[in-house]
Amino acid sequence: MNSRHFVRLAALSSAATLALLAQPALAQTASAGTQLASLDTAAPDTAAPDADVGSDVVVNARRRTERAQDVPIALSVVSDEKLRVRGDYTLGAIQQSVPSLQVFSFNPRNTNVNIRGLGSNVALTNDGLENGVGIYIDQVYYGRLGQSQFELVDLDRIEVLRGPQGTLFGKNTTAGAINISSKAPSFALEGFGEATLGDYGFHQVRGSISGGVIDGLVAARLSISDTHRDGFIDDITTHRKVHDFDNFSARGQVLITPASNLTVRLIGDYGKQKQNCCIGVLAGAITTYDNGATIANNFNIRVGRFGYTPLPFTPFARVTDADGHFQANMDTWGVSGQVDWDVGPLTVTSVTAGRQWNWFPANDADSIALPEMLKSQQQNRQRQFSQEIRLASNGSHAIDYVVGAYYFYQVVRGYGASQYGPAAANWLFPLQDQVAANAATNGFEADSTSNPTTHSYALFGQTVWHISDALSLTTGLRYTHEKKAGSFVQTQVAGLPLTGLTADQLKAAVAIRTQLNPNVSYSAETKDDSLSGLATIAWKAGRDVLVYATYARGNKSGGLNLSNLPNGISAVVAPEKVDNYEIGVKSQLFNRAVTLNGALFWTDVANYQTAITEQIPTTTNFRNYITNIPLARSRGVEGDAAWAVTSRISVNLSGAYTDAYYVSYPKGPAPVETSNISASTDLSGKPLAGVPKWAFTGGVDTSQPLGGRTELYGHADYSWRSSFYTAVSDSRFTLVPSYGIGNARLGVRLDDGRYDLSVWAKNIFDKHYFQTLSIAATGLITANLGDPRTFGATFRARI
Repeated sequence: MNSRHFVRLAALSSAATLALLAQPALAQTASAGTQLASLDTAAPDTAAPDADVGSDVVVNARRRTERAQDVPIALSVVSDEKLRVRGDYTLGAIQQSVPSLQVFSFNPRNTNVNIRGLGSNVALTNDGLENGVGIYIDQVYYGRLGQSQFELVDLDRIEVLRGPQGTLFGKNTTAGAINISSKAPSFALEGFGEATLGDYGFHQVRGSISGGVIDGLVAARLSISDTHRDGFIDDITTHRKVHDFDNFSARGQVLITPASNLTVRLIGDYGKQKQNCCIGVLAGAITTYDNGATIANNFNIRVGRFGYTPLPFTPFARVTDADGHFQANMDTWGVSGQVDWDVGPLTVTSVTAGRQWNWFPANDADSIALPEMLKSQQQNRQRQFSQEIRLASNGSHAIDYVVGAYYFYQVVRGYGASQYGPAAANWLFPLQDQVAANAATNGFEADSTSNPTTHSYALFGQTVWHISDALSLTTGLRYTHEKKAGSFVQTQVAGLPLTGLTADQLKAAVAIRTQLNPNVSYSAETKDDSLSGLATIAWKAGRDVLVYATYARGNKSGGLNLSNLPNGISAVVAPEKVDNYEIGVKSQLFNRAVTLNGALFWTDVANYQTAITEQIPTTTNFRNYITNIPLARSRGVEGDAAWAVTSRISVNLSGAYTDAYYVSYPKGPAPVETSNISASTDLSGKPLAGVPKWAFTGGVDTSQPLGGRTELYGHADYSWRSSFYTAVSDSRFTLVPSYGIGNARLGVRLDDGRYDLSVWAKNIFDKHYFQTLSIAATGLITANLGDPRTFGATFRARI
């Protein structure tokens, strides 16, 4: 896909970008530990003892060496030092450092990521649709968000590029791109080992070693991470702690330099994750609609029929009585090769990669201790291959350029299973003949298969015309051809024999099975040709002041609905088109000790693609499908400030205001509380789900010499987000209240940082907060909870 393409370019751009943000006044020394540039700036690492506040960090965000603050791109960067001092090694934790980024998850596969409110919004993942935020690791695009939910090991930086990045990164970046770069092999011997212990049984071992294998010719690097944590939810039915995890990640790299102008980098990685996750805890229940009418067969009525008393609606007691097996296990591996060949006037870059991801879930769909549902799951086996070739001009010319071609292939094989238990008949169909209903449901199972396949081809180019020393014009264009095809088959595979029933009972039993999970078989395909592009005018108003304005057109090809679709829903989803307008400023003051950056943006998305999750009437089953919203809009302002107060004290503050809403959505899904009037409602003018209107983050880093080669250091940060909905319908019962999270670390470095011992706390104020809130057609409200306060100690040693 174009995405692949973006991935390659994104990786380079991101790396450049990251470097660029990490640059401003922050000397990149180990003692600083906080190089976050939340907006388009680099945060000064003023905690470093010998930081040269006026030094520059050069990057190649546009495939050429440039000073970070001279690049007219809206981005945020989290450096390796920032990751280390925060102890953040997952993508979900990174959002606490980047206000414009929102990441939340129902489980690793069903993770939602949006930038400026766009990308994916609060729904289960659909295998026939890509997210609008592209994820790239070492210049390789990851086709499924679940692939990015493993622990990140031995990183150099994470870059978050905001707004459409389609020219260089590809079509699956209509909302932005997240580019993650790992540390490359070095010929000099280097490495580190790290061990951490914490509460909830947390223990983690991380390490990396790198050095020359053949002097001046071959270098290698090996990095590993192994982490375990006990669960923080008590399952009183199975007598175990759930929402635990056991993760392992490894990456091996080889760098070959057969000539001074030729480098080859080979990477292989493996990740495995086991979790007893994810269960929604009971948060409440409603029994009437907004107009006062009683919800028929609501949750309270259902449990009353069984004489079952549910747990109290106190979600932060962190207790469940779910009786079904649930898990969120997955593994992944991949190999890639990058070749860079400097042939004088230009550099030729080739990036080749193959990856796979396997997802093995199990769910307790009803969240309680009654056997209505025995299975409710969707396994995935994803495979992808990508190839990108780029030509980039070397040196500095009146016109600098990057041109290239990209190919991406992906297949996502899905294996679904739904099975009903002995309580299903009375739970779902109390008014039916219970003999017929029990025969129809008890042990009834339907399995499904799907196989959306993508072939994507792209040609792209971007130029920078240096009109004068102060004025430049960047233009880019990308052509993408994409074809998607696949099939969906659902078959009833198990259940009680329907022999011995009367004719009426047999008819009723067959109707129930057809209503729950009918036999279905169909295929679909779609093709799309699109052009993405951008134009950016940048003006150096002063030595350290850059003003820029950008227009970008983004495109995302159509998707496939390969699932049990409701009547009237097409298997083919229309492409979306994005128009983004942005102006920004980057500035540094007082010998670059102060960095102030800001951006204003306005983004319109026609045929905005979103996944809808709805409960099948009278069941506990859900169906997930893609639809188009006629017009969505995101507009707002972002600001970023970093101040190197002294060579040992630095502070940063970032904020974002995002007004993301449905401009036109006349037939949106009705919230449960009004669904008795109509199944649809006019959501035009209502906020997009999954988008906090306000978000802020701030931090401080400091260090103090203790004599000799020893120093004391400290870090503290706080992030806050306003309320947001976690259902496309904007049901008020899915409104997650605003919350803020604080983190801190205090440590001592010995022998000039060779040894490091620290104590830390996350969510230090033990804030109770929700990740998601969901309401079922029965009126039951369930919640996925944020982590409680955790604390521990880390010892680190480096070579």
